[in-house]
Amino acid sequence: MASELPKYYFRIRENGALCFRVDTENRQRRIEMDPIAHINMRNGEVKPQGDRVLSEEDLAEISAWMRERSELLAWRDIDDIHRAVDYLNITTQWAQSKASPEQLEEVTDALLLAMHDLRSVLVRKKADRLLDDKS
Repeated sequence: MASELPKYYFRIRENGALCFRVDTENRQRRIEMDPIAHINMRNGEVKPQGDRVLSEEDLAEISAWMRERSELLAWRDIDDIHRAVDYLNITTQWAQSKASPEQLEEVTDALLLAMHDLRSVLVRKKADRLLDDKS
């Protein structure tokens, strides 16, 4: 039993997507993908392709996709940060037990500067949150 294709396909781009309407109901039974809109996730803009007028169904599907995409991207952002914490711990263990003096010389300054910068930002943001909580 073949699965049914979705009515819409979203080709992910750097800052959004290109939305296609998927059509298999043609004489050749081929999959046709008709581009219907450009989506900009940064500003939420949806531009119809050419002179096309988007239907209510088109707009509803695009809006739903944009919400889901925003949630996925937000989840990926925090997942990346959790991975960075893991990498910091792995890097600490490497520096403690495996790194040669030459390897440490190669990365120490860059790591110290990056960690100092990160620490400065985190301390400032923590202080801001504490002051906001007291207000």
